[in-house]
Amino acid sequence: MKIILGTASKHRKKIFEEMGYRDFEVMAADIDEKAIRFEDPEKLTLALANAKADALVQRIKEPALLITADQVVSWNGEIREKPESEEQAQEYFRTYHMAPAIVVNGIVVTNTATGKRVSGGDRNTVVFRQIPSEAMEALIQDPATYTYAGGFSLFTPALKPFIERIEGDVDSIEGLPRQLTQRLLGEAE
Repeated sequence: MKIILGTASKHRKKIFEEMGYRDFEVMAADIDEKAIRFEDPEKLTLALANAKADALVQRIKEPALLITADQVVSWNGEIREKPESEEQAQEYFRTYHMAPAIVVNGIVVTNTATGKRVSGGDRNTVVFRQIPSEAMEALIQDPATYTYAGGFSLFTPALKPFIERIEGDVDSIEGLPRQLTQRLLGEAE
C-alpha cells in the first residue's frame, strides 16, 4: 500500500528514510495550528496530528497509509512551539538550563482505504547546561532555530556543547519516533 508522510519537516523525512522507507510521498497539511489549543502537550500534539490527517485525507484519492505528526517542547509546565521572534528564542535559550525540556510527540497513522486511524505519543527529555550569551546569539541568528519546536535541534553545532544529557530516543526528539511510528503503521494496515 502507498505510504504518505504528511509533513513538511525535512527531519521527519530523513528519519523515515533511515527507517528503510524509500518509496513514499510527502504531503504537507495547510492548517491553522494556532487555532487548536490545549494546555496538555500530549493532547495538543495528538489534536494537531489528527487535524493534519483530516486535512490531507480529503486530498488523497487512492488507498494509502498516511502518517501525520506534531511536536512541542514542554518546559516547566509551559508549551514551547517554534519561536516566533528573536525575543522568544532568546527567552527559550536563556531559561533551558533551569528545568528539563520535555519533547512531546503525537503520531497519527490513517488507513485511507478502511478509514482506520491509530495514534500514540511519546516523551523524551533534554537537560541543558547554561548557554552563554555568545552561543545564544549564534542560535538566535540561525534561521533553523525558528523551524524547530522549542527552537532547538540536537544536531545544531552551536547548541551541542550545552546539552548535558538526553533521556530517550534521539530520533523522537528530532521529530519522528521510530518504534512508535513502525508500531502504528502495523496497527493501521
